[in-house]
Amino acid sequence: MSEFGTLESRVRRKSLLSKVCKAGDTIQHFKAGQNLLWSGFTPAGYPKEVPIALAEHVEKNNLQGKMKFNLFIGASVGAETEDRWATLDMIDRRWPYQTGKNIAAGINAGRIRMGDKHLGLFAQDAGYGFYTENGRYDIGIVEVSAITEDCGLALTTSCGIVAEALHLCDKIIIEVNTGQPSFEGIHDIFMQNKPPRRQPFLITEAHTRMGTPYVPCDPDRIVAIVESKRRDKGRAFAEMDDTSEAIAGHIMDFFSHEVKRGRLPENLLPLQSGVGSIANAVVGGLAKGPFGNLSVYTEVLQDTMLDFFDSGKLNYASACSLSLSESPGFPRFFDNWDKYFGKCVLRPLSISNAPEPIRRLGVIAMNTPVEFDIYAHANSTLVGGTRMINGLGGSGDFLRNGFLKIMHSPSTRPSKTDPNGITCVVPKAPHIDHTEHDLDVLVTERGLADLRGLAPKDRAKVIIEKCAHPEYQPILTDYFEMAKKETLAKGIGHEPQLFDRAFKMQLNLAENGTMKIKNWDIKVDLCE
Repeated sequence: MSEFGTLESRVRRKSLLSKVCKAGDTIQHFKAGQNLLWSGFTPAGYPKEVPIALAEHVEKNNLQGKMKFNLFIGASVGAETEDRWATLDMIDRRWPYQTGKNIAAGINAGRIRMGDKHLGLFAQDAGYGFYTENGRYDIGIVEVSAITEDCGLALTTSCGIVAEALHLCDKIIIEVNTGQPSFEGIHDIFMQNKPPRRQPFLITEAHTRMGTPYVPCDPDRIVAIVESKRRDKGRAFAEMDDTSEAIAGHIMDFFSHEVKRGRLPENLLPLQSGVGSIANAVVGGLAKGPFGNLSVYTEVLQDTMLDFFDSGKLNYASACSLSLSESPGFPRFFDNWDKYFGKCVLRPLSISNAPEPIRRLGVIAMNTPVEFDIYAHANSTLVGGTRMINGLGGSGDFLRNGFLKIMHSPSTRPSKTDPNGITCVVPKAPHIDHTEHDLDVLVTERGLADLRGLAPKDRAKVIIEKCAHPEYQPILTDYFEMAKKETLAKGIGHEPQLFDRAFKMQLNLAENGTMKIKNWDIKVDLCE
């Protein structure tokens, strides 16, 4: 008897047991060029046995570059699956958000065609059939905890885009994970109609449920059921440091100020937090802070959310994914199952990131960019405006629609030759994912810039003063004053920029390993 139940006990629609097979037996269903839909969102709830078996098949038979697929997944998944596929040149198209150095290298080298997208929109658009020629997907591969008598799928640690797009899959392969407890009951699945018959999302609090715990599935499309005992290989993020703790401190002080001014209730509003060390520090600050009776309405629940629960400050959390680390996150969750399970709900991506509940609940959105400029345009995706990192993710869904829209970043990052060689506050962002119209507050370890109600030139002064590193403040001030003088003299100075110099700091980084330029003199040979 398995510690968490047998495959037979998890598959309650007994007619499906005749389709049980080994992962290797499913390879017959796969052909180069197919469109594949996977479950999963961040390294959580993704199929493992079948993708790994396919990778081993390609490797064993020297099919690298000859057996390539188009992957459509809610967000990044485990490195042992998609990143390994990238090393074997098994991916042609990959939509949308992804992580892993090998898949990023494939994208930037042009071997993998990636399309970025707001994740909340990707989920619904995938369900509308926008991403394939005929609007369908050849095979859906889904990890589940259980299958009910009427073929309802109880998913595992994430919802991703399964609810939105599974009905468009011609064939479905199910991985039943018996290597961990069943997550049956944690999900709130709501099957949406297409416009113009789309229903309202009646979510009035983070804990509101509006659907059922199961994704409906056509049993006739299921071609294989594979047992899995592999657990998610979730990432552990960097520990908090002085920079991230300083940023968290500024945000806690800002919340206290807003409560005193009457702009926030004493228990704040539902919180959304991105991923990474700064996000962890902010959640850690909330766990230790003066605010209680809190709730979370977000995309991803990380390890620090368990600390938040343990503090007694957090009552409930809604997300799309339970993205805990392989250790200690998931073992801690399993060991304290009764404490955590009933305080969480996992929703389909198009609901967790939908504008309607985000605006209704008044979510406080907090995310980390690559950089932002002096007018509050932010870049979350492309280093130097051209090298893809991971993708936009769901940050834009929350930053466009939240009650308070906050972005936090270190003021500098190290270059190869200088510990402060890269400033995260620049004259002009070389790529813009979030515009000045969507951001209310910018924070670095240096301070917090409240931009609400400020005109562009006033924003620039505050951002340079509050957020820029001292080594870059005079450089940025010189640029701003020069840009004002030259543009206002021509009557074009609402948001002053000089395009012959706006990216000089980035050019200097490429040539000299630092963004600390000595002057803003024009150095352009117009004859070349």
